[in-house]
Amino acid sequence: MKKVNIQKLVLLGVLTAIVVVLQYLGSFIKFGPFSISLVLIPIVVGAALLGVKEGAWLGFIFGVIVLVSGDAAPFFTVNPVGTVVTVLLKGTLCGLCAGLVYKAIEKKNKYVGTVCAAITAPIINTGIFLLGCLVFFLPTIRQWGAANGFESVGKYMIIGFVGFNFLFELLVNVALSPVIVRIVDLGKSSRLNEKAKKAAAETDDKQ
Repeated sequence: MKKVNIQKLVLLGVLTAIVVVLQYLGSFIKFGPFSISLVLIPIVVGAALLGVKEGAWLGFIFGVIVLVSGDAAPFFTVNPVGTVVTVLLKGTLCGLCAGLVYKAIEKKNKYVGTVCAAITAPIINTGIFLLGCLVFFLPTIRQWGAANGFESVGKYMIIGFVGFNFLFELLVNVALSPVIVRIVDLGKSSRLNEKAKKAAAETDDKQ
């Protein structure tokens, strides 16, 4: 296996571990019934630095830990299949879409690409979650909204259900975008150096 591929696998393993740890820690930080997600930053870093498939993998691991940690327990008791589908899909797609957005923009403007990827992740994560709620849990969501004084289920879902969590994730991602840019730059520079060393070594061998 090529050395650069080993380096990529090692970095993916490190980011996977960070996703696991941050999600477990985040499960103890709650606003209302839901945990505040702290894992979108390493997912965006992985999607930008390693690629679309790796971003999707990190998002998938995020979803797995949400299920294993019991963070989705209120939904699991209502509809187990719907819970698994929603949680895994929202995590996987947030990483995949962040990678696609970064890949589409970074050649024109790396910083803009990073910011757009960082914005994309929480939008997709929250959007798929809300879609899953509409498809699998609407009667239950309506009951929760009524119990909390909301006449409109839509208003409850946006304001009382995910509003703060989404804004927190979005603001954190945007605020840390310069840090993400720097991390991605360092990672890509390291990989380019490895490729240059390998090319030089191959040239020496031929001579």
